[in-house]
Amino acid sequence: MTDLTTRWLGLNLQSPLILGANPLSTDVDFARACQEEGAGAIVLPSVFEEQLVAEQLAVHRFLDARTDHDAEARSYLSDAHMFSMGIETYLRQLDRLRSAVNIPVIASLNGTTPGGWTHYAEALEDAGASAIELNLYDIATDPMENGQAVESRQLDVIRSVCSGVRIPVAVKLAPTYTALPAFVKSISEAGAAGVVLFNRLYQPEIDLDALSLLRTPPTSSPAELPNRLHALAILYGRTPLPMAASGGICSGVGAAKAILCGANVLQLVSAASEGGAKVFGTIRRELDSILTERGYRDLEECRGVMSLQHAPDPQRWERLNYAATLQGWRQRRS
Repeated sequence: MTDLTTRWLGLNLQSPLILGANPLSTDVDFARACQEEGAGAIVLPSVFEEQLVAEQLAVHRFLDARTDHDAEARSYLSDAHMFSMGIETYLRQLDRLRSAVNIPVIASLNGTTPGGWTHYAEALEDAGASAIELNLYDIATDPMENGQAVESRQLDVIRSVCSGVRIPVAVKLAPTYTALPAFVKSISEAGAAGVVLFNRLYQPEIDLDALSLLRTPPTSSPAELPNRLHALAILYGRTPLPMAASGGICSGVGAAKAILCGANVLQLVSAASEGGAKVFGTIRRELDSILTERGYRDLEECRGVMSLQHAPDPQRWERLNYAATLQGWRQRRS
């Protein structure tokens, strides 16, 4: 048997399989079942910047509306209390989950601009979160804001969250950065303790009859995995940050590939939603069998063996493989 224990964000995990951020994460019975099937940690669904800012503004409007009528209106709530109001439900979910399981529970924040909402990270830490996953879901729509400005703004958010807490912060990225290794280097310097590759971009569909958007919850498939494997293989050995693969992992085969490319942990969402908690046990057994058959004693021994760490010229190696792939396609067509 292969030892499947691992470390993620300085936490000791019983396996590299993590229940990723999704509504099921708040279900105590489901979370407990995932733990029993071998899940190493649980990530709560994200609380969004827009939600937190709206709740802060609502409090300010409530107080400002009474300022002219009561000189003590602004003393109703202190700043500390005001910043805890909008997140109370989330904190209660976190507390219930921590009481129900013995594996790390990771909170999640989703935002793109620096501001007062980042102070909620302190509340999550105080409530007992083992770590925070900061999801930088940011779609560029302003033609006046270039890529450098977007990245600079995101780094400000990372610094703000990381500087406000003592627990580790992992940053979840989109697969759209022009120079991913350079940006990962920057997020490490900004204080991040890990990187998650990747979040799934919003992909709207259109209802032609109603002329409206169809907001169907996205699900992943194994077709998304190569994109993650590619990024892991490029980054492994070139960043000190541990890496999580998220998206497209639906079997022990996919899990093994991600680890061989450099992943420390593997997040399951769609697989858990469709297969239930038992999918953790299934994938764990498959992963163990695959690695054991190949003679690996533990994850450290096999992690990154398929990465580009030892390629003398990774960029040239990538170009040559691209050309070879196209040539193979032409040969199949002839």
